[in-house]
Amino acid sequence: MNSILILHGPNLNLLGEREPEIYGEKTLKEINEFLISLGLELGLEVRTYQSNHEGDLVDTLQNACSWSKGAVVNAAAYTHTSIALHDTIAAVHFPVIEVHISNPYSRETFRHNSLISSVCRGTITGFGWRSYELAIRALAHIIENN
Repeated sequence: MNSILILHGPNLNLLGEREPEIYGEKTLKEINEFLISLGLELGLEVRTYQSNHEGDLVDTLQNACSWSKGAVVNAAAYTHTSIALHDTIAAVHFPVIEVHISNPYSRETFRHNSLISSVCRGTITGFGWRSYELAIRALAHIIENN
């Protein structure tokens, strides 16, 4: 069975309580449980990881090179600031799909610029927690057809 990584960035551990009008009411635990179940339906082992620390996210992506066929990354605020994540995504040998729960382009202007989009296979934004579902389905298709 192919394995994929779901990487959650800073403050996503607060889902369900942080600004539910923007991010919804589901907790990260509930989202991860759904994604793991969906992965099994699609023939994928889904491994999830969340960190508030940029270096942890970089290390996790690098380490995934030994086992992962792809990744879904919600870099959260690091989307707009992290050259390190950009460089790591560019360096890994598997496809990465960028995800955002909200639509960054409908929010503050500083959120309109993504430093990681240019090195990702695609970007899915604005569909709430279902953005992850759409990304996993897309990643499963990419893996199946490579």
